[in-house]
Amino acid sequence: MPQITDSRIIRERLSKARECMTKAGVDVYVVCTGDYHMSEYAGDYFGERQFLSGFTGSAGTLVIGKDEAVLFTDGRYFVQAQLQLSGTGIELMKMGVQGAVSLTGYCESVLPDGGTLGLDARTVDAVLGNELESAVSKKNGNIDYKFNCTQELWEDRPAFPHSAAFEAEAGESCKDKLRRLREKMKELKTDAHVITTLDDICWLFNIRARDVKCNPVLMSYSYITMDSAVIYADDDRFSQQLKSKLCDMGVSIRPYETFYDDLGKIKQDSVLVDLKRINFYVYRLLKKSGVRMVTEQNPTVLMKAVKNDTEIRNLKAVHIDDGLALTRFMFWLKNTVGKEEITEFDAAVYLDSLRAEIYDFIEPSFDTISAYGANAAMMHYSAAMDNCSVLKPEGMLLVDSGGQYMRGTTDVTRTFALGPVTDECRKAYTLTLKGMLALADAHFLYGCTGLNLDILARGALWAEGLDYRCGTGHGVGYLLNVHEAPNNFRWKHAAGHGDTCVIEPGMVTSDEPGVYVDGQYGIRIENEILCVRDSENEYGTFLKFEMLTCVPVDLELVDCSYLDGNDLRRLNSYHEWVYKSLSPHMHGSELEFLKRATRAVGKDI
Repeated sequence: MPQITDSRIIRERLSKARECMTKAGVDVYVVCTGDYHMSEYAGDYFGERQFLSGFTGSAGTLVIGKDEAVLFTDGRYFVQAQLQLSGTGIELMKMGVQGAVSLTGYCESVLPDGGTLGLDARTVDAVLGNELESAVSKKNGNIDYKFNCTQELWEDRPAFPHSAAFEAEAGESCKDKLRRLREKMKELKTDAHVITTLDDICWLFNIRARDVKCNPVLMSYSYITMDSAVIYADDDRFSQQLKSKLCDMGVSIRPYETFYDDLGKIKQDSVLVDLKRINFYVYRLLKKSGVRMVTEQNPTVLMKAVKNDTEIRNLKAVHIDDGLALTRFMFWLKNTVGKEEITEFDAAVYLDSLRAEIYDFIEPSFDTISAYGANAAMMHYSAAMDNCSVLKPEGMLLVDSGGQYMRGTTDVTRTFALGPVTDECRKAYTLTLKGMLALADAHFLYGCTGLNLDILARGALWAEGLDYRCGTGHGVGYLLNVHEAPNNFRWKHAAGHGDTCVIEPGMVTSDEPGVYVDGQYGIRIENEILCVRDSENEYGTFLKFEMLTCVPVDLELVDCSYLDGNDLRRLNSYHEWVYKSLSPHMHGSELEFLKRATRAVGKDI
């Protein structure tokens, strides 16, 4: 079961929020997820939507009216949200399903004529902000751009993030990155560039910090012109050595809180902004200043997605160490469940402890998902010490986990058999595996996007009338966010989701099909794959993927009757590589386990 806040507490908080709304003359209050930097995951300080709703998912928007409240979220969280919202008086609004009302459409429908919509414009991206502004204008209404009642209600609010910055081994200097960025700015005919996304800033300046749990980023803004670059962050975050190095690169540091004042006084004629990656308050300041806005994607988004030789070399090395940790976890799990009492939480702690032994480990890349049985049907389930299931020698355990290391970021999912499973589960697992291997083995012409390739992962499931309510894969950062734009795999085009990104050599993307049956089980198998060049001929440049993730898949769950010769070749070839890579580091009973776990299989498995 996910963590559930007492519904009475949530109803009381909503009541107090409505009192604040009445005092401020606000009719509808929009509470977004996240910080002032459009981060997917934000520090605890920014947990306003969770505080007011009790919903703990990483994506969702709460809308509070005078008499009703709703929460919008996507298919990853439908089951979790239904449980966590129960009894709160908040209705779940399912995004992405047929006939679903949009967030802006709902706000327009409930806002009275001439009414006021309140929001904290710093927590809303500029695209959504403009959509809400348009919806409100249709009702001849107003927007209170600074409305935020949470600070008044949240008495024990966590402190604002504040950690020390450190340098990352990047394979390219900050100076060279700035040069490339300015070339792109020149191409776009703009004098300046505002960057507010934390991972883009950290990548550009080769810095990292620990301001957001599981995301090694620094709370900061940046403003770049053709001859200057400024990081807006607290000065005491930087060592004297790091400040000197940045200064040598032509980079200055100004206080975090001065950013908005400085932005209102810009002297450049034009500024490059990414409307999906700046908040609505930044957009309004720029619009008010009269500067010409060039609205394009941050050039750094694509630049950082294409890993350089140093990053690739480090990622290949760290995935071996990471794979050893997860394989040892698999060995422990198979030999312990049924002999000792182990909970989902215990399993997650044990795996985290194995990763922590790796010499350059920093922290997990996200909270480890350890989900047994029906809990695994919730894609982002989180087990707590006092709220979790005991593992039994039957059924399946889904474990989605990863690490942040100085050598890069990992993300891997495995589903393990703990004992007897149904034929239905074995079929679903095998079809999932079939799809994962087919996508990883793709050979394709340069110019393909994730939309072109996604069918390789879903095809076997679709043939059986199965699917999963999420994308097949996402980009993975380098010692940065585990979910990184713009590369991804998905079958359905969604405006604003960047799914038209061409897959480039050097991009790292997750490959993670699955099957989720509410109330019964969940299956996911996830590998990270690296795009590389394959060959060239009269048709163009062909690309392929190399596996990065180096962990056995659980053969106890495979039903070879659903696999053809190509599937078996792919599976056996992958396991041969896993054994070759991991065996030099394993001995005794662990090595014997690895041999068994990576054995060649055929129709007689």
